[in-house]
Amino acid sequence: MTSTLKPDPQAAAAPLSPAPFEAGRYRNQAVQPKDGVLDKLRIGFKYLVLRKPAHTRPTAPIPLQPLGREQLEQAPDNSLWRLGHSTVLIKARGEFYLTDPVFGERASPVQWAGPRRFHQPPIALEALPPIKAVILSHNHYDHLDHAVIAHLATRAQWFLAPLGVGDTLVKWGVPAAKVRQLDWWQETEIDGIRFAATPGQHFSGRGMFDSNATLWASWVIITPDWRLFFSGDSGYFEGFKRIGERYGPFDLTLMETGAYNRDWPAVHMHPEQSLQAHLDVRGRCMMPIHNGTFDLSNHPWQEPFERIEALAAAANVALATPQMGERVSIPTSAVGTAWWSRVDGRGRG
Repeated sequence: MTSTLKPDPQAAAAPLSPAPFEAGRYRNQAVQPKDGVLDKLRIGFKYLVLRKPAHTRPTAPIPLQPLGREQLEQAPDNSLWRLGHSTVLIKARGEFYLTDPVFGERASPVQWAGPRRFHQPPIALEALPPIKAVILSHNHYDHLDHAVIAHLATRAQWFLAPLGVGDTLVKWGVPAAKVRQLDWWQETEIDGIRFAATPGQHFSGRGMFDSNATLWASWVIITPDWRLFFSGDSGYFEGFKRIGERYGPFDLTLMETGAYNRDWPAVHMHPEQSLQAHLDVRGRCMMPIHNGTFDLSNHPWQEPFERIEALAAAANVALATPQMGERVSIPTSAVGTAWWSRVDGRGRG
């Protein structure tokens, strides 16, 4: 099965700019959000301590479809499974690729405090099949899990990361020869699959004083059969159009749709912006990610699903909303029911 989607040859030849880097810090192409120490403390205290409204967490179990290694190994190529938040397992050309793997109980520097999972992963970390490559978008705790990296250091063949993030992996024990660090618009290839690190509008840091010392990125994955866009974390910006011009159309977009808030509009998209970003990159089917696993803002936990479902229907955009662990076929990827509506006794769907 070969994708019929073709890129724009003129856009592919246009000049591209690396990520801006000044005084040891990366920055966005346009908007640079404030994320100084006082800003971090204010936002963290406001949303993680003081003002958590009701319904930011489900009160009943999230439905899962459990996975096993044998089941994954017997699955056909061009399959994809959402494991939670922004963690997606992809099978292509007989190998497995894993995005932003987070398996810990909390997206936090410690496992006794911080945002706690709504559900367990559909498969245990120890049960994963051999991973050809781990694909990382940036170094925030809900995307880069130290314990997972330590486990995969000898079990994954490659680690693809934005500039600087790979240095962190090496410090954590990943052999340097396994790490490929890319700037925006740089590409690498693994067994006939192209990977391109593309721009995003976000920020980085794992502590109070390392803001933007490492880069953040979205990713383009191109196989002979399909094209996939993984947004990582990003606010809405003009760069999505440029990505679509150079690498689109895409059979499937894994698009951030969750953890939005009016206090950080530059670094996370509201659902209307997520849909527009999908259209900008010239996506065919959209899978909303960055939702359904952690409580990272103050909107109701199911709101991202409800809003993007209505927006996609109005725009006649194909939407993939699988349960965690449910197999999705690429490029025939529209799958899923409104499973979130049956949680908390809501009774719809």
